[in-house]
Amino acid sequence: MAEFNLPKNSVVGTGKTFPAPTDATKVKSFRIYRWDPDDGENPRTDTYDIDLDKCGPMVLDALIKIKNEIDTTLTFRRSCREGICGSCAMNIDGLNTLACLKPIEDVKGDVKISPLPHMPVVKDLVPDLSQIYAQLRSIEPWLKSDTAPPPDHERLQSKEERAKLDGLWECILCFCCTTSCPSYWWNGDRYLGPAVLLQAYRWIADSRDDHTGERLDNLEDPFRLYRCHTIMNCARTCPKGLNPAQAIGQIKQMMVERQV
Repeated sequence: MAEFNLPKNSVVGTGKTFPAPTDATKVKSFRIYRWDPDDGENPRTDTYDIDLDKCGPMVLDALIKIKNEIDTTLTFRRSCREGICGSCAMNIDGLNTLACLKPIEDVKGDVKISPLPHMPVVKDLVPDLSQIYAQLRSIEPWLKSDTAPPPDHERLQSKEERAKLDGLWECILCFCCTTSCPSYWWNGDRYLGPAVLLQAYRWIADSRDDHTGERLDNLEDPFRLYRCHTIMNCARTCPKGLNPAQAIGQIKQMMVERQV
């Protein structure tokens, strides 16, 4: 899939433990997946004991504290810290979510953190998203119109037309849904996955777009669209509360209607 991946037959072993200061009174352990492609070692789990009295409330706060004060080699993505950019998507306590939106207090026991599952790993908590972004480009996620825009105002929509985009435009492309989908795990080289298909429907449903037929033709394939089996992992894990499976169902319905 990509040039970065885990060693074949690798086993995640126990790594280092970084204890909290002796005067800490509210300690939480963070067990974090570690892998460096340059050191030739197998993946491992390092444990960091954090004094929560000196840490912010979110999992991302703990990761930043570890990076800044304990272990500068820890690698992860982050940017906005407000659930808008999607950069800090990772698997926390068994669920794909955003570290900036996940309260530490919601996790019972140790906080287990690993990269988004079933993706090549660049380093530590950073997955290689090259393939997913290539698939996103393939559905041309931008407005395609055959007419020039009005010279003095934007392209207009009715309130009803605009309402059809609710539940679609909010997607931040964190890919929590796609990497939680077993169908994508099995057929990721051909199946577009929940996030990309939700983006495809966002433009199919847009009244200002003039290329609905072309967009549907692009999805008419046994694998690109129809590998969705409505498992619903995508809706369960979406940190924005969206329902990609519903959008995929709408595309399938349009495919049926155009053949009648």
